[in-house]
This record gives sequence, C-alpha cells and structure tokens, in this order.
Amino acid sequence: MTQPELEALAADAYVYGYPLVSSLTMVERFTQGGLGVLPAAPFNGFSHATRLAQPEDTFVSVNNDTVYSIAQLDFSEGPQVLHVPDTAGAYYVLQFVGAWTDNFAYVGRRATGTGERTWLIVPPGWHGTPSGGRENVIVSPTAVATIVGRFACTGPDDLPRVRALQDGLTLAPLEPGGLAAGLPEPDPEVPERLAFFERLRVWMAAFPPAGPDIEYQQRFAPLGLLDAGPSPYRAAAPEWTLALLKGLAAGRERVEDATRPPEDHPAGEWRSALHLFDYNVDFLGPGTLDDPEWRIPDRRAAYLSRAAAARAGLWGNHAYESVYAMTYDDADGRPLSGAHAYTLRFDEPPPAGAFWSVTMYSLPDYYLVANPLGRYSVGDRTPGLVYGEGGSLTLLLQHERPADPAAAANWLPTPEGGFRPIIRIYQPTPAALDGTYRVPPIRRI
Repeated sequence: MTQPELEALAADAYVYGYPLVSSLTMVERFTQGGLGVLPAAPFNGFSHATRLAQPEDTFVSVNNDTVYSIAQLDFSEGPQVLHVPDTAGAYYVLQFVGAWTDNFAYVGRRATGTGERTWLIVPPGWHGTPSGGRENVIVSPTAVATIVGRFACTGPDDLPRVRALQDGLTLAPLEPGGLAAGLPEPDPEVPERLAFFERLRVWMAAFPPAGPDIEYQQRFAPLGLLDAGPSPYRAAAPEWTLALLKGLAAGRERVEDATRPPEDHPAGEWRSALHLFDYNVDFLGPGTLDDPEWRIPDRRAAYLSRAAAARAGLWGNHAYESVYAMTYDDADGRPLSGAHAYTLRFDEPPPAGAFWSVTMYSLPDYYLVANPLGRYSVGDRTPGLVYGEGGSLTLLLQHERPADPAAAANWLPTPEGGFRPIIRIYQPTPAALDGTYRVPPIRRI
C-alpha cells in the first residue's frame, strides 16, 4: 500500500473510531476521577451531581437545565437491575449509550412515563429468563455502556426534590458476587502521538460493533488496528508512523469540518441536529423509535455524523427526546463574537412539551461561559424575565452587563471571543420535528 493510500486509510479510521475512543476515554475519566460536580464512581454505580453544571464542568456542550446522574455499566459483573423512582410527572430521562455512542434505549417521561419501575439491563447475547418479563429488559449492544440520567431542575431551590429522586435511582447486580473487569488497558509504552490508534486497537477488539461495521473494520488491517498481539505502535517504522500521523490530522480536520455550518447555509440560520444521532440502525430498544425517519441509511455517511456528534455533543439525545439547534453567526452571516451585542427575539415560545432553553458556549471547546451573574442559560423556567406584548421574549446576548435593569433581566452573558449558543427543546412537539418551527436569527445591535 502506498504512502498516500495509508494516509487516506488512517483518516477513515480516525473518523470511524473517534466516537469509541472519545466515549470510552470519558468513561475512564468518570470512573477514575469524576467530572466537575460529578464525583468518581465505580462501574455499575451512579455518580450524582448535586447542582446544575457550571463552567468548571468541562464536558462538551453540557446542559444547564438538568441535574445529571451518570452510571458506567460493566456487564462482566453480570446483568444489572435498575430501579427508577416515581417523579410525579416531572421530566427526567435515562439515556442508554453503547461504547460506540449508539443511543439504544430511553427510560423517562416521554418514553416510559414517570411511574416507579424496575428494569433488567443485560449484555449482548444474554440468554437468561427475566422474572419480570421481557418487556422490562434492556439489551446493551456492548459489554460496557453508559446511562446518562437528566432530572429537570429549576434552580437551587429545586435541588432537594431532585436529590430525593436521585436517592431512589439505584443499580444492583442480578447475581451478587461478581467483579467488574473495567476497560482493557492500552499499552502504556506506545508514544503519545500514536495513542489514539492504540486505544482504538484495544477497545475495538474488546467491544465489537454491529456485524456490518465489523466487516468494514477489516480494511484497517494495514494500520495495525486488527493486530491481536503486542502493540504495533511501540516501535513503528518512521515512514509508517508518518502516514498514520498525517491521516490522523486529516481525519481530525474532517470531523471538525463536519461540526461547522456549510458555507452556503442561509445567513443566521440555526443548524438543527434533528438527525445527527440517527446513526444507530442496529440496536433499538425500549424508548427508541424504530422508524426510517430516524435512521441514516448510508453507513459510511453515518460514521461521519457519529464522529461529529461525539465531537460537538457527546452522549446527546435523539431529536425526538430533545431537539438541539445551534448557530455560529448572526442574521447577516457574521461570526458571533463577544465584541458585539445581539438580540434574540421569540415572538412565540419554542414548541416544547416539557421546557426549552438557550445555553451559551465558548469556542472552540464548547464549554459553558463563566460570568459574574452565574447565568449560563435562559429559558421558559428562568425567573424574572421581562416579556413583551403578546408574550414575546427578547434576549440580550453580550459580554458586559447591561445598564438597563429590564435588559439585564433578559441578559445571556457571552465570552469575550467567539461563541456558539444551543437551543434545547425538551419533549419537542411535532412543529419542532417537521420543520414547521424555525428558531429566529440572532441580530447584531
């Protein structure tokens, strides 16, 4: 294989494998050190946040609407029994994510209601007989998985209610006495510049994807990704290493490009991620919609969508659970920057069956923006907003605090430099999913 062919193959491997490496790196981070307000927790145990996310919680596009409860599952300990409490109608969702970032099940207000319930979560290929019936079984596509729990929270005064619900959210092994093996460890002697490929090699073997994807993986044999013995990256030949590194850079740029708006998109238009998470077509369990509308039929196109989703919104929901839309520029097509002030006017509220919000993120990291007000998002649950005639709402987006009290009430602080806001619509109604509703553009003052 020629050097250019190796580089092109390495770029494809990066796009294909980035979600697995990104997701399991985050799994590792959660089990070993935690993340911001979420303390470290062992496999098969929940880590509960005790407040809403803040800028020090450096997770890509983290929301500021819900309090997180996150568990990393390892089925080497056997199936897990999940108990969910009665939330008395309040919004919550437990999103089940496989190692390759497939959203394979949902439990919560939209999917299964808000009543108390017990579920059995089992590994791929499990053939046991559940005592509660198959309708209460969730099958994971991989031997490790993640539960991302989100409880709606209106602010500090609502935290006691949420904490009581978190206490009622439990995991326990079906058969006690097992031991979670955890993630297989990549070779620590591999140089850092090739660590991505080493992680992909080890984790790809440990957590195989769907059958058609396994077939696609065979083409990566010349990159050493199918080697089962000692790592081929410890003392790799210089020419081969150079090809891998060039491919790595090209693949990374391809993923970054996929997260940016197309050059020909209408000025100021919000990019909706309605189908960004539709790459999972193989593992559709309880709470998912098994419908052609929510599938990306072209697998190779789905690999890039999956990578872009992992880069800009790791562990995000399908749009039928919550709609995400984002924009990088104003109504005249100019990049958004904290050097200017903007307005965002809603003549009518976004079509949410639960609630909606606009959250501010910095570039290029997509983290929450620190500000003296401690306000990271604004939405229909934000206290003290000033509404106009007919129920319209005009938000002010700028870096400095407005002098006018009415403007300050509707202020969403921006960073000094570039920024990208996201609007979230939880439990979207049909108007949010069929294109009827369009988020209004941001206008520079």
